[in-house]
Amino acid sequence: MAIVLRFVDIDGFLRERFFSIVNVADTTAATLKKEIFDSLGRYDLHIHNMKGQGYDGASNMRGSWNGLQTLFLKDCSCAYYVHCFAHRLQLSLIAAAEKEISIWLFFLKLNSICNLIIASLKRHPELHSTQRNEIAHMVATGERDTGRGFNQIGNLLRSGKTRWSSNFDSLCSMVDMYGYAIIVLENMLDERSSNSIRGEASGLLIAMKSFDFIFILHFMQKIMGLTNLLCRALQEISLDIFLNTMDHVSTTKTLLHVLREQWFDIVLNYVKEVCEKYDIEIPHMEARYKSSRSRSCQQNDSITV
Repeated sequence: MAIVLRFVDIDGFLRERFFSIVNVADTTAATLKKEIFDSLGRYDLHIHNMKGQGYDGASNMRGSWNGLQTLFLKDCSCAYYVHCFAHRLQLSLIAAAEKEISIWLFFLKLNSICNLIIASLKRHPELHSTQRNEIAHMVATGERDTGRGFNQIGNLLRSGKTRWSSNFDSLCSMVDMYGYAIIVLENMLDERSSNSIRGEASGLLIAMKSFDFIFILHFMQKIMGLTNLLCRALQEISLDIFLNTMDHVSTTKTLLHVLREQWFDIVLNYVKEVCEKYDIEIPHMEARYKSSRSRSCQQNDSITV
């Protein structure tokens, strides 16, 4: 268990300092409270001086009856509990994204691609080698500039379940490494891999070379780029929750509205350019949209793609 102290110093400045790491036998509220109490007591820091406590949203931490925050409130009524705002935002965004089936499926496929490539001691170096050769070719032909910090070798990044910002990092890595990942997967079909590996690679290639995958990849990168700024702001040490946070929330909502109303066609045109570059079929946008959840003859609407 990691313990971090947040306090106001003698000059009135807000400070946040790592305090200690404690080995715990289990994660029950009673055990955690005892370990925190003992750790603070060793440095003559008293519980009754606590003015706040912050944890994640697990039941053993925030429980109203037997949670860690409740046990501390019994000893010190001023130690108000605050669930990390950045963590709450991330959980809300994950829950909202998983409500849309196409988004949920996209992230499932994205994680499968990353796991298949970077978990292998053979394919991970192959990804780097493919990228290195392509960069060298583009530099030689003048398609890339050279200089300090340019043309760095990148990696595919896995996303985390409860950290929304890791999904954004994973998206950005796929945007940068898309072409190289396709080459690695295509090579897997030609090499003497097991049928299960080749079958998985073939299925992921079909998914990657679809318009839906490209569209969601770039559209979610735009959306998450905006929400990621808010996530970062909510984790700033000096953040004044009353003066600044609502401004950040309001700005994010405004930018998302602008994305919906004004940027959509721009994003769509860019996605079409990417599809043309990789010879991916682009659906006819004025054609009637067919839902995958019902027969086309049962659809009474006239919604286009």
